[in-house]
Amino acid sequence: MPDIAAPASSRYCHDDDLHMLLRARLGRFEHTLRDATELKLKRAAVAVAVTRAEDSDGATFLLTKRTPKLRSHSSQWALPGGRVDEGETIEQTALRELEEELGITAGSETVIGRLDDYPTRSGYLISPVVLWIPGSVELKPNAAEVARLYRVPLHELQREGSPEIMPIPESDRPIIRVPIFEYKINAPTAAVLYQFREVALEDRSTRVDHFEQPVFAWR
Repeated sequence: MPDIAAPASSRYCHDDDLHMLLRARLGRFEHTLRDATELKLKRAAVAVAVTRAEDSDGATFLLTKRTPKLRSHSSQWALPGGRVDEGETIEQTALRELEEELGITAGSETVIGRLDDYPTRSGYLISPVVLWIPGSVELKPNAAEVARLYRVPLHELQREGSPEIMPIPESDRPIIRVPIFEYKINAPTAAVLYQFREVALEDRSTRVDHFEQPVFAWR
């Protein structure tokens, strides 16, 4: 069974007020859609799942570390997600992957918004879907995919000095990193989380497709 880390508290309360606030801000945001076929990329979706903390009424999101056994992006930090199957919508993929990876069954009514499509160096066009998961949920990580699972307080995205943006010699675009607890989360996950912070928590329409991924994530 993968490890699950749960914070003791959060400055955001998982309640109706926060639900309505996030839904309203995401509803005003005009997310950018890209054509995966034109870009010659495979379509994928990830879930930014806002949930209640295990031991308080704090609001958290779910972050995983992939197992080292996976063929691609092994041992990397990720949001629940995966490739879009034929006939699926982006939202359906995010909900399916959330259930397959973490054992959370959620309906279409939990979708509260979308963020910008983000093209990756490894050949995917990622579409982030923001979900509001009501009540308390039991997490059942799939050990074949998830090595660790974290319930991260939303305010962790607003730490001083976050995000970290720096140049790399391999690209004319800077990379972006987001500190979470004692770890450094890189793009593409960092780009998605930063935009979620900007749009949903700060009410700022901020784009992130100009941020690069570290070289190890290009494969």
